[in-house]
Amino acid sequence: MTKRVVLAYSGGLDTSVAVRWLMEHHGVEVVAVAVDVGQGAGAGGEDWEAVRQRALAAGAVEAVVVDARAEMAEDFCMPALAANAKYEGRYPLVSALSRPVIVKHLVAEARRHGAGAVAHGCTGKGNDQVRFEVGTRSLAPDLEVLAPARVWGLTREASIEYAARWDIPITVTKEKLYSIDENLWGKAIECGAIEDPWNRPPEDVYTMTVPTATEPTEVVLGFESGVPVSVDGRPLRPEPLIAELNALVGSYGFGRLDVVENRRVGIKSRETYEAPAALALLLAHADLEDLTLERDLHHEKVRLEPRWAELVYDGLWFSPLKQALDAFFVESQRHVTGEVRLRLDRGRCWVVGRRSPVSLYDHGLATYDATDTFRHEDAEGFVRLWGLGVATWAEVQQGRAGGAPGRAGR
Repeated sequence: MTKRVVLAYSGGLDTSVAVRWLMEHHGVEVVAVAVDVGQGAGAGGEDWEAVRQRALAAGAVEAVVVDARAEMAEDFCMPALAANAKYEGRYPLVSALSRPVIVKHLVAEARRHGAGAVAHGCTGKGNDQVRFEVGTRSLAPDLEVLAPARVWGLTREASIEYAARWDIPITVTKEKLYSIDENLWGKAIECGAIEDPWNRPPEDVYTMTVPTATEPTEVVLGFESGVPVSVDGRPLRPEPLIAELNALVGSYGFGRLDVVENRRVGIKSRETYEAPAALALLLAHADLEDLTLERDLHHEKVRLEPRWAELVYDGLWFSPLKQALDAFFVESQRHVTGEVRLRLDRGRCWVVGRRSPVSLYDHGLATYDATDTFRHEDAEGFVRLWGLGVATWAEVQQGRAGGAPGRAGR
C-alpha cells in the first residue's frame, strides 16, 4: 500500500518543489493542503484555484484549500491582541500566529486522508520548522513529520531550476528572490537584497503600506472585553475589521517594520514586515487598557506579555504555559471596553482620544482646578508611611562602615 503524506502547501517555490521531491525520494502520494489565513490581503487576494492547480501540476494526488480566515482572526489574532503580543517588543507575530492555524488543519486532513505523516517546506535555519513540528507533535504525536527542504540541500536558484525541469509553475524568479509570507495580521518579507542589514528594503517589496492617502483623518475603534467590534460605530467581526484597517491604515504608509531579530535556532536575521492593522490595533488596545485596568493587574499583565509572545514565536501555541497565560489574559479583558480615536497621517498613526463606560480615570481626582475632589490632607500620612522603611534604613544603617577594610574579600 502506498504511503500518503499531507503537505502544508503554500503555493510557493519550496512547497511546490517539495511535492515532487517527496514523490521521488520517499515514494509517497502527496496530499497538498493550502490553508487560507488571509494571504494576498495587500494585493487583491490569493487565487486559490491557481494554487490548487499548481499543486496538482507538481504531482499531488489531491489538493485541498481550507478557508480559515475567520478562525485566524477570532481564535489567533484576538488572543494576540489581548496579550499586546510583540516579540522582542516590536514584531507582532505575523507568521508565528498563522502556523498553529495551519497545523490544526494539517493534522485534521492527515486523519481524514489516512496519512501517516505530514510535511512542511521549511528550511533548517528558520523558525517555522519549529512551529510546524512542535505544533504537530503537540496535537498528534503519532504522526511522522517530514522536512524535505531541510534535507535536499538545494539553493533557491537550484530549486527554481528543479521546478523548471519538472514543469512546475512558480511565480518566483532568480532576479526577484524575495520570500514572502502573508496573512490577515501582516506580511513578512525575506531574502534577496534585504538579507544585507545595511541595505534599504526596495520599495517594490511593499504592498500593504503603499501611501496613497493625501489628507489626515481620524478613525474610532470600538472594543468590548478587549475585542475590537466596530470602526467609526459600524459593527464588524474581527476578520472584516482587520481587513478594513489594513486597507485604511496601510494607505497612509503606516505599519512597516525593519528589524534584526533573534530566531529560535540561535541566529540573527534581518526581517522586513508590514502589519498596518495589527500595529494600529495593538496601539489602540494597549491605550484602552491604560484607561480601564487596575494598577496592579495592569503592571502584572505588562510583565507577562513578552513571555506569551516568546512562547508563540517559539512554536509553543499548544503548550500548557501558553494556555494558562491565555486564561489570565481573558480574565484581564473583562472591563477593557470603550472607544479609542486614532489619527492617521502620512507614515504615522497615533492615539488622540479614548473613553470607556468603565473608565478608572476620575476627573475629580485628577484635575487641579476648583472641582478637585482629592483629599490632599490624606497625602502627608500616606507618604510618611510609604517611605518609613527607607527612612528607618537611612537613619540606622546609611553611611555606616560595612566592616573592617578587606573583610569582604575573605
